[in-house]
Amino acid sequence: MLIKQKSRTLIIRSVVYLCAFLTLGVLIFMLLYILVKGIPFLTPSLFELTYTSENCSVFPAIVNTLLMILLALLIACPLGIGSAIYLVEYSKKGNRFVKLVRLTTETLTGIPSIVYGLFGMLLFVGALHWGYSLMAGSFTVAIMILPVIMRTTEEALLSVPDSFREGSFGLGAGKLRTVFKIVLPSAIPGILSGIILATGRVVGETAALIYTAGTVAQIPLGVFGSGRTLAVHMYVLSSEGLHTGQAFGTAVVLLVMVVGINLLAGIVAKHIGNFSYGKN
Repeated sequence: MLIKQKSRTLIIRSVVYLCAFLTLGVLIFMLLYILVKGIPFLTPSLFELTYTSENCSVFPAIVNTLLMILLALLIACPLGIGSAIYLVEYSKKGNRFVKLVRLTTETLTGIPSIVYGLFGMLLFVGALHWGYSLMAGSFTVAIMILPVIMRTTEEALLSVPDSFREGSFGLGAGKLRTVFKIVLPSAIPGILSGIILATGRVVGETAALIYTAGTVAQIPLGVFGSGRTLAVHMYVLSSEGLHTGQAFGTAVVLLVMVVGINLLAGIVAKHIGNFSYGKN
């Protein structure tokens, strides 16, 4: 009996290790493939201020991507984090409204991005007359990432031990002070994880933005101007078939941007956590 249990444990452990190595191997292969194909095309002309059919500059797309991330997070983060705080800290357990909200957010998470794009085109581009613009695109992707931010924030708040809240109440702190001084600082790593996931979805989105933000290869003069992001820029170049090398170069830039955003978010989370705990 003992020998059978050891054999099963060894088999399960081997399968787990095999899956881990396969996943790591696929990831490394993809990264190396993109780097090998794209690095030779990272020339100075690829980063010129203006886009032409000859240089296929990614600079306008980089600026548009950063603007899109900023606008989308400014819209989605207050709504998502605020909703999660209400669901965890203020709503009654077993509330039907809470169950409905959670069901809705889970449903929104599984909707394809093309549906969001069509919705954004009908509402923001057409009904509100915003046209193809960064504002229409940012509102569309904000709706897309709202369930992600909301659910990850909710899980992060639920992971904070109740003893933290009880200790704060025991010292005479009110509900609002406990939430913002004790609970939220403890949940910051989980909240930032959700924001990082949301940022990755904004950076890699194409279908929804083609129908809302447009594909103009320039930096718009305002938020109601049209502009393409890096992912859309890469899609357009690859679909044309004339600048495949520049498309791989754009993929390298996109990869570096995502890694940089993740590292920056980790540093910010560490400093905010240290500051909050030190202040408390």
